[in-house]
Amino acid sequence: MIGIAVPKEVDPGEPRVGATPDTVKKLIALGATVTVAAGAGLASGITDADYREAGATIAASNAEALHGAAIVLKVRRPAAEELGAYPAGALVLAIMDPYGQQEALEVVARTGVAAFAMELMPRITRAQVMDVLSSQANLAGYRAVIDASAEFGRAFPMMMTAAGTVPAAKVFVMGAGVAGLQAIATARRLGAIVTATDVRPAAKEQVASLGAKFVAVEDEEFRQAETAAGYAKPMSAEYQAKQAALVAEHIKKQDVVITTALIPGRPAPHLVSSAMVESLKPGSVLVDLAVERGGNVEGAKAGEVVTTANGVKIIGHLNVPGRLAASASSLYARNLLAFVETLVDRKEKVLAPNWDDELVKATLLTRDGAIVHPMFQLPVG
Repeated sequence: MIGIAVPKEVDPGEPRVGATPDTVKKLIALGATVTVAAGAGLASGITDADYREAGATIAASNAEALHGAAIVLKVRRPAAEELGAYPAGALVLAIMDPYGQQEALEVVARTGVAAFAMELMPRITRAQVMDVLSSQANLAGYRAVIDASAEFGRAFPMMMTAAGTVPAAKVFVMGAGVAGLQAIATARRLGAIVTATDVRPAAKEQVASLGAKFVAVEDEEFRQAETAAGYAKPMSAEYQAKQAALVAEHIKKQDVVITTALIPGRPAPHLVSSAMVESLKPGSVLVDLAVERGGNVEGAKAGEVVTTANGVKIIGHLNVPGRLAASASSLYARNLLAFVETLVDRKEKVLAPNWDDELVKATLLTRDGAIVHPMFQLPVG
């Protein structure tokens, strides 16, 4: 039998969990035994009784849950203080946050576990169901609009009443990736007038399909500003200056601005300057979804809602998907389940990872006591 452990997250700011009763049933059908640490799912609305009913065993502690586990399903990279309980050779699936974390990765490697970074999953057809970045960003984009509406002192849709007309809110979304597109769709459903920008040419059609207007400097550099993997390329200083001027003029007229721009492995690009913030009307709201990577908005503070001198609110909530913990855990657990299914021999019901599989090679960070991912190995000497 394949022993699978689901520990409780030790970070107090992380309410998500790596398995749900639905995925527990499917894991057991693969030939696994599933042990869940007591209270692991409570912050996501899942009780220990729910897990028991699905067939899982409840352990009194993380250490007890991890004992003898072949696979560990986590949300965040294991912290140094919890790694002592992890069995050598166990496959640990989590959002590992590897960029700039060399020392932490070395600590993980020394335990002898095979650590998989789910956020490095390649964006290919067979891996779509395992794409944790997309599943979580989708929820973040939705929640950004809900958070903005909660802080905004006016209604989003146009309302025509006997007492007068309430104008529709103007919402500007910066970055039309998964989070940005969901933010556009949500703001539109709430009745806002939505505009959006992105440096990727393909985003223009996607934005238009959701009923929003696209705003960008569409020169030759813009037409070539996308990697083969579908990510935005870093733009030249000249283009950034032209785009900033266009955006600065556009932002002045907006009620809500939502920024979602991130480039993997790099600090978040600065998109909204303090001058742009000052140009907004009192009562306007900015939501910075990149605040954990340095932020897109000047003046944003991680974990805080800042009110500027001119009455503008800058929202910098951490772990935005976790603000929808039940939904986020449901999607994330399915991402993990889909990857586990590729690591198991269904016929023999044994763990049988193919170390040459492109999904394994793309996500495997550590194995046999060493960092094995070429992106995170230190050069010799």
